[in-house]
Amino acid sequence: MTQRVLTTESGAPVADNQNSATAGVGGPILLQDGHLLEKLARFNRERIPERVVHARGSGAYGYFEVTDDVTGFTRADFLSEVGKRTETFIRFSTVADSLGGADAVRDPRGFALKFYTDEGNYDLVGNNTPVFFIKDPIKFPDFIHSQKRDPFTGRQEPDNVWDFWAHAPEATHQVTWLMGDRGIPASYRHMNGYGSHTYQWTNAAGEAFFVKYHFKTNQGVRSLSADQAAELVGKDASSHQTDLLQAIERGMNPSWTLHVQVMPAADAADYRFNPFDLTKVWPHSDYPLQRVGRLVLDRNPDNVFAEVEQAAFSPNNFVPGIGPSPDKMLQGRLFAYADAHRYRLGVNHTQLPVNAPRTAVVDNYGRDGLHATRYGSRHDKNYEPNSYAGPAQTDSAFSAPLAVQGWTGTHEAPAHNKDDDFFQAGELYRLMSADEKDRLIANIAGGLSQVTRDDVIEKNLAHFHAADQDYGKRVEEAVRALRED
Repeated sequence: MTQRVLTTESGAPVADNQNSATAGVGGPILLQDGHLLEKLARFNRERIPERVVHARGSGAYGYFEVTDDVTGFTRADFLSEVGKRTETFIRFSTVADSLGGADAVRDPRGFALKFYTDEGNYDLVGNNTPVFFIKDPIKFPDFIHSQKRDPFTGRQEPDNVWDFWAHAPEATHQVTWLMGDRGIPASYRHMNGYGSHTYQWTNAAGEAFFVKYHFKTNQGVRSLSADQAAELVGKDASSHQTDLLQAIERGMNPSWTLHVQVMPAADAADYRFNPFDLTKVWPHSDYPLQRVGRLVLDRNPDNVFAEVEQAAFSPNNFVPGIGPSPDKMLQGRLFAYADAHRYRLGVNHTQLPVNAPRTAVVDNYGRDGLHATRYGSRHDKNYEPNSYAGPAQTDSAFSAPLAVQGWTGTHEAPAHNKDDDFFQAGELYRLMSADEKDRLIANIAGGLSQVTRDDVIEKNLAHFHAADQDYGKRVEEAVRALRED
């Protein structure tokens, strides 16, 4: 069979569909990577008007209160003093299914948090897992396509799901998370939240630190087995929405304690694996959790469509003292999320009440467009610079500059001493109890045994063997047994 050539929408052959173009081996992604931008922009426009991912969601308002001094790490105003409170809005969600799907399914959960700070809105867009399936955004549309309904059968196909994972060894860590006990949270209240990506904090002295966010649920982590989830879906497909709504209405306000891991910026270059790799965690023994504050949810939205479905989060919404890192997946999301909202809700989606700043004043030269509600006075100019006292730049950077060097092009991730795709999946497996391992093996085998191609099964088995020999052996035996029945 002749190998077909992958092309862009204009018909040009694609040289590299695995790595985004960056400034040097470890540098940030380049805007000139037309193939990446075309893939992400087209992916954002595949469905109307439902979100392509995270379509089914629930939301609530609350506040974040600082409990510990972190001014040595960041000059962000909303974190500037113990006791300071900032209004927040959170949206929980499933990832792969449509708006009509069920809540109690095996799927990562979105954990998107908007802080309405005095310096503008800060959006932290994370999940209930500290890692993800891939490390480069150019693979994201392909990954989601493999998890979504098949264009022919109209349902999620094990062949597609496991075929993608067979070609993405870096997914082994997240697959282990997903197929384990925490793959189906009992409710949104009973799961942790993570920023997942690495971010940069900068203090008042201009010192830079890389950080990871951990929101630990104060209700305790609770999960469902596959059988318990199936029973719950049969009773109430909106089980997690129901639970969150009723808990807050009864005054049982759920809360999370925020901790961060803090890495001095100078540590990143020589760390034993790439610290910006979204498929890996930082061991707590290297960078312990440091408490920051408390998130409390205390008010339900009045209108789910207006406030939950029209809520728009973008990881590019930073405030002074917080900025991005060279994390490739984060760099891609800086573009993709805002672009998705401009398509789905319009260019003026930031003027919707749920998305508009609460205390910060919006003053810029954006004008007109669909659903514009902000006009300014009749004499305001819509260009800059001008001679009429219009808003002007501050000349104060949000975060410390990052040094980049090297040739432009598509690059593999920078080499570190321990950068393989399997060792953390193995460490996670070995941390599990015997009962947890039993359930993990059963969950993996139940899906992998449905795959029709033997070569896809073998590739996935090789990943589990590489993570841990016992892990691989047990999955292989369980799959063989199910396929022989």
